[in-house]
Amino acid sequence: MDKQYKVQVKDLHKSYGTNEVLSGVDLNVKPKEVVCMIGPSGSGKSTFLRCLNRLETTNSGHVYVDGYDISDPTVDINHVRENIGMVFQHFNLFPNMNVIDNVTLAPVQLGKADKATAEKDALHYLEIVGLKDKAYADPKTLSGGQKQRVAIARALAMKPDVMLFDEPTSALDPEMVGDVLSVMKDLAKEGMTMIVVTHEMGFAKQVADRVVFFHDGKIREQGTPEQIFEHPEHEDTKNFLNKILNV
Repeated sequence: MDKQYKVQVKDLHKSYGTNEVLSGVDLNVKPKEVVCMIGPSGSGKSTFLRCLNRLETTNSGHVYVDGYDISDPTVDINHVRENIGMVFQHFNLFPNMNVIDNVTLAPVQLGKADKATAEKDALHYLEIVGLKDKAYADPKTLSGGQKQRVAIARALAMKPDVMLFDEPTSALDPEMVGDVLSVMKDLAKEGMTMIVVTHEMGFAKQVADRVVFFHDGKIREQGTPEQIFEHPEHEDTKNFLNKILNV
């Protein structure tokens, strides 16, 4: 792996039976870079993201994170995952635990912090996402947007090097989207390496260093937000943006 990259993907293939979902994908992500992946549903974006922490196994190719080839079955994937935060479409909070216990669970169980230190850290991350006052609340009392911000705090509590976001606002009511995107914008400003699958084109325009357009299991085009949104070159990119932006 080239050490200038935090994440490096080479010739990645993934199939489900005869259905090839990823067809030879290459992508390099530098430290502190924010990469937004866009494209139609079923184009392979979320599958690709899940391959980056081996939630999906690959058929061939290589995925390097922090120098580890996680496509190698002998790699200690749990060790590598400690440095990869993941935020899903659905929040997956434990309903039988209050907010702070949800955030401290992984650092304590994995021995990264004792309970007192983990709670201090948790309050810090809850403050970052604007929910310190909800630390001892029951998740059932939170809105969808608040639950997603707790999920971000929970991922941050592991002090990851890379954050993966899989359409983190798609399950939210429109009025809740802004709060979650605001937290993500702040993380980007602070220099967190982020790879984001999103349908929020405004977010991608504002925050991404690079926008990657997926189509039919391949990266059709990538570039700066200005290049992709203002001067797309590939016909598939133009068609997608015309539909989604109602141009």
